[in-house]
Amino acid sequence: MRNEFDFAPLYRSSIGFDRVFNLLNNAQRVQAVDTWPPYNIVKAGDDDYRIVIAVAGFGEEDLSITHERNVLIIAGEKADKEDAQYLHHGIAGRSFERRFELADHVKVSGASLKNGLLSVELKLEIPEEMKPRRIPIGASEAQQVEKQTAPLQIEGGKQVA
Repeated sequence: MRNEFDFAPLYRSSIGFDRVFNLLNNAQRVQAVDTWPPYNIVKAGDDDYRIVIAVAGFGEEDLSITHERNVLIIAGEKADKEDAQYLHHGIAGRSFERRFELADHVKVSGASLKNGLLSVELKLEIPEEMKPRRIPIGASEAQQVEKQTAPLQIEGGKQVA
């Protein structure tokens, strides 16, 4: 039994939400869950986030972090040592790639590798024009702008705005 939602009616009545619908469609698809390497996503503050990935055995030169339009890609590739003969190989050193969908205006502010944990710092930076603002009750904005830009006139010895 498949429960799949049809977002077509929403496409007809909304503009600019294509990415949201694509995310919802992708989330519905059954995908093989890859649990390696393990990771945490931490909310460190109101606008600060951190992704922590356990990458034991990987060095800075083995890891790459790429941020491209709303997607953060963290990849690790370690060259195998051909000359080593393992009696027991329990530490996973296989290549990996993790993708994280980021919201608009989320920026990567830094990354660090310490004690086998890769930490990627993220910050939500909403532009000033998109932040909520208080609207004064009274004259409309157009009237306020008109008042500010209207030239001053002098009538009968007194100044009138």
